Amino acid sequence: MLSPIVAGVWRMASWNWSPQERLRWIEQCLDLGVTSFDHADIYGGYTVEALFGDALALAPELRQRMQLVTKCGIQLRVDARPDTRIKHYDTSAQHIVRSVEHSLTQLRTDVIDLLLLHRPDALMDADEVASAFDTLRTQGKVKAFGVSNYTPAQYELLQSRTPLVTNQVECHPLHRAPLYDGTFDQAQRLRARPMIWSPLAGGALFSSETEDAMRVRGTLTSIGARYGVSAATIAFAWLLRLPCNPYPITGSRRIEAMQEAVAATAITLDRQEWTDILVAATGKDVP
Repeated sequence: MLSPIVAGVWRMASWNWSPQERLRWIEQCLDLGVTSFDHADIYGGYTVEALFGDALALAPELRQRMQLVTKCGIQLRVDARPDTRIKHYDTSAQHIVRSVEHSLTQLRTDVIDLLLLHRPDALMDADEVASAFDTLRTQGKVKAFGVSNYTPAQYELLQSRTPLVTNQVECHPLHRAPLYDGTFDQAQRLRARPMIWSPLAGGALFSSETEDAMRVRGTLTSIGARYGVSAATIAFAWLLRLPCNPYPITGSRRIEAMQEAVAATAITLDRQEWTDILVAATGKDVP
């Protein structure tokens, strides 16, 4: 459903680009085979979807070559929304439907390919969410649904009411929880390929001076030299080696960073190379 590497746009508002510059970036991503774009209604203080939509309006035929992913469920305090006095979560049917209508308008599209609930909501009524999803699916406004940052139990609850296709979670050598907490086991059991945000630890893999980050960086660089690719490419290859077949998201404005991520799709680390990176991250051999 999605491209092997997904383009994340959460920082687009800070790029300070013209619509033409944003369109050129979109075209370059598509030319690399990065056809999926990951949004959320709140990105850029509720501005990024419109920035992307304005660029897409310059070449609307490109919509047929891409998949648009967006998220809802977080209410932010911003000047444009004075009724929100505190940041909170809202997975009510009314909010989900309103968010989708707003996203469709901002993105200048008739349909969202994949809608995710952005964060677990302790007040979520699974039946109410399922009803909202069913309505949006029947109306042809959303093709598929998933969640983001859900535990396996939270995913299982909503999955019992309505079909889900993915759980978008954080994972990289410095954050390995999904490997062990059942998240990726569940994804493999359900054949629901997860999406992965922050695959490079927000840049910490290459900037942090902590001991674990420096060990991982050295190992990634060493393995990359064997393959003739960058350390970043090997970091993506480490994730792509997982049997749950994840979709890593890369959010860089640099097309070179996109190229590094795409290059990982041609690399299959062997078990020892994959474990080399794990051992560098933990600082100890596997048991």
